[in-house]
Amino acid sequence: MSTAITPSIDNLALTWRSLDEVCTGLTEEQWKTATGCPGWTVQDNVAHLVDYEASALGRPRPNHVPAGGDHLKNPLGESNEVGVDARRGWTGEEVLEELRQVSAERFVQLLALTADDLSEPIDTPAGPGTLADMLTLRVMDTWSHEQDIRRALGRPGHLTGPVVAEALRYWAQFLPFVVGKRAGAPDGSTVVFEVGDEHTTAIEVVDGRAREAAAAPESPTVRIVVPVATFAALVG
Repeated sequence: MSTAITPSIDNLALTWRSLDEVCTGLTEEQWKTATGCPGWTVQDNVAHLVDYEASALGRPRPNHVPAGGDHLKNPLGESNEVGVDARRGWTGEEVLEELRQVSAERFVQLLALTADDLSEPIDTPAGPGTLADMLTLRVMDTWSHEQDIRRALGRPGHLTGPVVAEALRYWAQFLPFVVGKRAGAPDGSTVVFEVGDEHTTAIEVVDGRAREAAAAPESPTVRIVVPVATFAALVG
């Protein structure tokens, strides 16, 4: 029984376990299968997750200069590529074994966190936040890469449960930007997103600003009904 101070910790553990299950027994050909992440194979997605969690444990990152590539668009992408490219000469099974070791150590580290630790201000890839925000981002990112892997291998799964709910809650905060800025929805309009059978988010535009509505209207301007896996792919 877990004594984690936040559900995000257990959700990370659930996702690591699900990743292990979907990747166990893959052939080297499957490990080298291209995914929807430009420039990354199944193995590269796992290597990226290993690299982040190993760094969070305090392990030094590889002293490595990646070869580059058209998929590297910004400093964050270039930084992510270091740990990925450094492991490209490994077998997939070697990367998976490192994930098992690193995630086990990381879980122990996370279980020791306190409420004060969770409220600590830090910079996240999405901007200023707290350690609690960062853990939610890690749940979303880890599950997203699991879905990248599942799509590439034709092995759908892990589309319900607490991990999915946390990832979708994370993405919901960006839907007002998508509706109001990207789509330019007019004042007074409402957009309802029905993701899978369990997740609904309503966005309303009031006084020129889009925001999450308290409840979904019965007759919105637009209703978008989309499977969880498709939504994850589109948001990614």
